Amino acid sequence: MSNIEQLSVNTIRTLAIDAVQKANSGHPGLPMGAAPMAYVLWQKHLRHNPNDPTWPNRDRFVLSAGHGSMLLYSLLHLYGYDLTMDDLKAFRQWESRTPGHPETLLTPGIEATTGPLGQGTANAVGMAMAERFLAHTFNRPGHTIVDHLTYALVSDGDLMEGISSEASSLAGHLKLGKLIYLYDSNNISLDGPTSLAFSTEDVSKRYEAYGWQVLRVDDGDTDLNAIDAAITKAKAENTRPTLIFINTTIGFGSPNKQGTSGAHGSPLGADEIALAKKTLGWDPEKSFFVPDEARSNFGTVADQGKKAQADWEKQFSSYATAHPDLAKDWALALKGELPSGWDSKLPTWDVGEKLATRQASGKALNAIATKIPWLLGGDADLSGSTNTTLKDAGDFNGTTGEGRNIHYGVREHAMGAIANGMAYHAGVRTFVATFFCFSDYMRPTARLAALNKLPVTMVWTHDSIGLGEDGPTHQPVEHLSSLRAIPGFSVVRPCDANETAEAWQFAINQKDSPVALVLSRQGLPVIDRANKGPEGVARGAYTIVEAEGGKPKAIIMGTGSEVSIAVEAQATLAKEGIPARVVSMPCWEAFEAQTQEYRDSVLPPSVKARVSIEAGVTFGWSKWVGDNGIAIGVDTFGASAPAPTLMEKYGLTSDKVVEAVRKLV
Repeated sequence: MSNIEQLSVNTIRTLAIDAVQKANSGHPGLPMGAAPMAYVLWQKHLRHNPNDPTWPNRDRFVLSAGHGSMLLYSLLHLYGYDLTMDDLKAFRQWESRTPGHPETLLTPGIEATTGPLGQGTANAVGMAMAERFLAHTFNRPGHTIVDHLTYALVSDGDLMEGISSEASSLAGHLKLGKLIYLYDSNNISLDGPTSLAFSTEDVSKRYEAYGWQVLRVDDGDTDLNAIDAAITKAKAENTRPTLIFINTTIGFGSPNKQGTSGAHGSPLGADEIALAKKTLGWDPEKSFFVPDEARSNFGTVADQGKKAQADWEKQFSSYATAHPDLAKDWALALKGELPSGWDSKLPTWDVGEKLATRQASGKALNAIATKIPWLLGGDADLSGSTNTTLKDAGDFNGTTGEGRNIHYGVREHAMGAIANGMAYHAGVRTFVATFFCFSDYMRPTARLAALNKLPVTMVWTHDSIGLGEDGPTHQPVEHLSSLRAIPGFSVVRPCDANETAEAWQFAINQKDSPVALVLSRQGLPVIDRANKGPEGVARGAYTIVEAEGGKPKAIIMGTGSEVSIAVEAQATLAKEGIPARVVSMPCWEAFEAQTQEYRDSVLPPSVKARVSIEAGVTFGWSKWVGDNGIAIGVDTFGASAPAPTLMEKYGLTSDKVVEAVRKLV
C-alpha cells in the first residue's frame, strides 16, 4: 500500500469514527474494516460521475450492510458528491441527509435504501437484471448505450439472511456476469463472533454451488493490490456473477476493540478513538480532518467520471440520430413516463359475464404489455394460477437480457426485493405475483417499496376464504388490514373484471407508489356500473349502485367479491322499501386522498346506517361504518371446504347484509 493509498484509506476510516462518536450512535467497525476494499473499488473500478449521480450508464454500488452507512457517506463526501462536511457532522440527526441507514430519497449517490440485512443483496440482483433487459431492449449494433456493472458490499449478516440465499441462487441460475459482491468477512456480529451461529457453513462452497465465481482476498486490511486484482478478475467474468471473499478485521486500527463485537454497533469512545488515530498515524487532536493530499487524490476520480459520461453522451447522440424512436422510448422509460395510448387496448366486459378477477387481470396486463416494451415481471412459480404470463414475450435470459417473463421460482422473499432493485435502477416497469397469503413473505419489501416510493405492482391472487378447499394455511384473512397499515402503499381489491382493468390502469399510472392488486380465484359477476360517472378505482371508492330515488337510508360498502353480495342485498332491501346505496371501495388509500367534499358525497355523514362486508378481518372498517355501523367479515381463520360453503358458514351472504341493515334502520 503506497503512502497516498494509506492516507486515503485512513481518511475514510477516521471520518466514519468521528461521525459516529459525534452522534453518539452508529456502527464504526464496518467502515474501519471495509475502507480498503471500498477505496479500491471507488478509486480504480467504479464508473461514476459525482457531478451527475443519476447518469444512466453509471455502475451501481449497493451497501447492503446498511448499518455501516458512514462508510458510504464518507465515500460520497470525499469523491465530490453533494454531501458536505456539515452533513457528515449531522449524522443520525433530525432532518439530516446522513440518516442511520442509507436512504435513496434523501442522499445523492445512494442507489438503494438498505438497513434490513439481505435486502441490498437482492436489490443488486434486480439492478443487474434491469441492466441486461435494457441492454437487449435498447442497444443496437454499433450503438451500446447500456453497459454497466452492479456491485454490492455484503456482510456476514447479509449472507445469513435467507433472502440473500434466494437472490444469489437466482442470480447464479441467470448467469448474471455483471454482478459482483464484495463480501466483508470479519466473523463478527452484534452478539459476538459469528461462530455463535454461523460456524459450519462454507460460504465459498455455497456460492460455488449457486454457480458463482468465488475469489478470495486473505488480507483485506492492507493488501490493496490483491483487492484490485480480484475486482479486475471479477469484471472479466461475463458468464457468472462473482463473490469476492475478503477477510477483514472489524474496527481495524482500534487497539482494544478491533476484531470484537465492541466495534460493531457502538461508538468507540473518545479515549479509544485517540488510540485508534495514533495507531493509524493520525493526529488524535484533529476531528473530521481530510488531508489536502487525500482530498486531491479522491478528486481525480471526478474528472474520470466526467469524461466517461461525456463519451457516453456522444455515443447516445449518435444513437439518437440512427434510432430516433428508440431514443424517444429510452427517455420515457428513464423518466418513468408512459407512451401515448398505453392504456388504449384495455379490455372491457359486459354485464352478466362472470370471471375471476385474476383472469381479467391477465388480459388487462397483456393489453398493457403490448404498449409498454419496458414492462416485464414474473411470479413465484405460479403463473398458471396468477395469470401473469406475458404472451409471446419469452422467458427472461440473464445473459442476453432477452425475454420479459421472469421465473423467480419459489422465492417470494427475494422476488419482492429484486423487483425493488429493478425500480431503483430505473428504465423498467415491473410486477411480481404470488398467492395473497404469501404476501407475508413479501411484507419487508412491500414496506421498503412504499418507503422509497417505488412504482412496483404486486399481484396477489386467491384473495380470501373464497379460494376454497386449500384451507386456512392458504386463505388470507388478516392480510388486507395488515397491508393497509403500510404508509404510502395502495391496496386495490377490485369487485369485478372491469374494476380490475381500471386497477391496472391505476397501478401503471403511479410514478411514486407501489400498488397491490388483490384478486379472486373464484368467478365474479360483472356489475352494471352505467351510472358510476367518472369515478372508479382511481378515486378509491364510489357509488356503484345508487339507492332508488337517490336518497339512501342506508349505505352498504364492500370490496372485491363481496360487492356483488351487497348489490344482491340492496335489491332485497328495495323490495322492502329500504333504499340503500352500494359503495365499492377498491382502494382505501386512494379514497383517503380525495377531498372531504368527495368523500362526503360518497359516504354522506347524515346516513348513519352503514354496513360493510369484506372477506377478511373487520379491523379498520369502523373508520367507514362509524360507531353505530356493522362490519361483516371473517375474524377467525378459514377452513377447508368448497368456496360457496365457506361463504355461507362465515356469514358472507346477502341475507346477513339485509339482516344488518334492517337492524340499523
